[in-house]
Amino acid sequence: MSASILILNNIKLPINASIQEAFSVSIKRLKKYSAYPANPVFRIYRKSVDARRRGNIFFVYSVAVEGEFPQISKSALADMDATFDSAVMPVPHHGSDELSSRPIVVGSGPCGLFAALLLAERGYMPIILERGGSVRERISAIDDFRKTRKLNVNTNIQFGAGGAGTFSDGKLVTRTNDALTSYVLKRFVEFGAPEDILYQAKPHIGTDILCVVVEKMIERITALGGEIRYHTRFIGNKLTHGKIQKVSTSEGDIDTGAVILALGHSARDTYCELMTSGVCIEAKNFSVGMRIEHLCADIDRAMYGDFAGHSALGHGEYNLSYNTKQRGVYTFCMCPGGEVVTATSEDGGVVVNGMSQRSRNGVNSNSAVVCSVFKEDYGATPEAAIEFQRKIERAAFSAAGENYSAPIILLSDFMEDKLTREPSKIIPTYMGGEGVKIASPYDYLPSFVCDSIKNAIPEFNKKISCFADGEAVLTGAETRTSAPIRIIRDNTSRLALGFDNLYPAGEGAGYAGGISSAAIDGVKTAIALIERYKPLKND
Repeated sequence: MSASILILNNIKLPINASIQEAFSVSIKRLKKYSAYPANPVFRIYRKSVDARRRGNIFFVYSVAVEGEFPQISKSALADMDATFDSAVMPVPHHGSDELSSRPIVVGSGPCGLFAALLLAERGYMPIILERGGSVRERISAIDDFRKTRKLNVNTNIQFGAGGAGTFSDGKLVTRTNDALTSYVLKRFVEFGAPEDILYQAKPHIGTDILCVVVEKMIERITALGGEIRYHTRFIGNKLTHGKIQKVSTSEGDIDTGAVILALGHSARDTYCELMTSGVCIEAKNFSVGMRIEHLCADIDRAMYGDFAGHSALGHGEYNLSYNTKQRGVYTFCMCPGGEVVTATSEDGGVVVNGMSQRSRNGVNSNSAVVCSVFKEDYGATPEAAIEFQRKIERAAFSAAGENYSAPIILLSDFMEDKLTREPSKIIPTYMGGEGVKIASPYDYLPSFVCDSIKNAIPEFNKKISCFADGEAVLTGAETRTSAPIRIIRDNTSRLALGFDNLYPAGEGAGYAGGISSAAIDGVKTAIALIERYKPLKND
């Protein structure tokens, strides 16, 4: 016998069942196949909702059993619907190269924070460069922008401690099965996130709690000899004999031995500066569209029927997609009980995103409804990709009165190509409902985007029966679903092409799409640096 973790899958129970009942089913299944271990420890590994039949909703559990198992045949594992857990956090071994100076991490989003955290814990004393302010400064700047409409272009919903994800929903869903996912979730819990993110199928932290988590992570990094320099914008690299030995910043030059670029998807000025310095950047596909708001109660009823409002279920969450012959339309970043927020980071542009607190107790639910944009739609260059997004944002700014109000339209008017009514049933949440103006999406979005979304709405309504409610509100423009570019790197070394010590990483470099995947990429990039270089102090 050897100690292992066995995952028992597809344990379906009524929503009123207790977790102990899931353990009881696991015990029966193990004993049936003579697989009961010595010294077992049971815990919930995954929990999801099966609401495909609204009259009969279940929770579906996976249970992790840790213990000393007897030999179990492959056929028995298949019959039990079980697998042994092979997810192990890699333990990097220090390399032998000397760092000439402290490593620099550019950006303090999830990628940058997780990279810096691991480096700090292993003795590398990283310096984080953050163009924006601290979490508290961000909260103040965002509140001030709502009141005065005066934008701080460096400290806002996109820029500052924690990155863009801090002021969203704190969703931790990732479409990858990477072994580091559980590591990232456990680290979040360590710094104050709720423990249920470890097993929920759609885990979320909430903006209110994520702000605290980010602060605690930064405190840990600095306590270990790391450093974060706020209000310090990365400008470029200075090479000597093919290596970066200094970086230029808004606060002067800083010596470094290696650089991790964890920029985030909105650092457009930095992208342009990197291109002029020889960094290989390519354009890529992305998506643009709008936010759609429904009443949270309507979404719950559409998804859960008579079970809507059940305390065990929480609010309904959806993820919809529809593919035309030319391109795809899908929902993204769904925020139950949330609000639509202003997410611009440039003067003269309007950008929207979704945000919700841990409680998700708002009246409305919202999500992005976006259409894929291909390279041939805008000219296939990085500069053209950035300009494509920027043009939409400026047009949205103009359509709504050039005061950072957002353009809105009722779904019925959008579908019928008219502008007839103000919202009444569903009150827009953008800037409290007072920072909006009726305008046609055709005034700021390409016609192919609007037409594609129109075609998708009836298809989405087949899955969520209230989706095509004519009273639903569309708010634009959603343009920052992902970075429009990719910084090309070597797949093995993770180094930028042509550079000896520059490591592009995360969502802004084009290698992630959300908090969890960005954090994972940050961890992997930090491991690559650790396995190459000696630490600056004993860890």
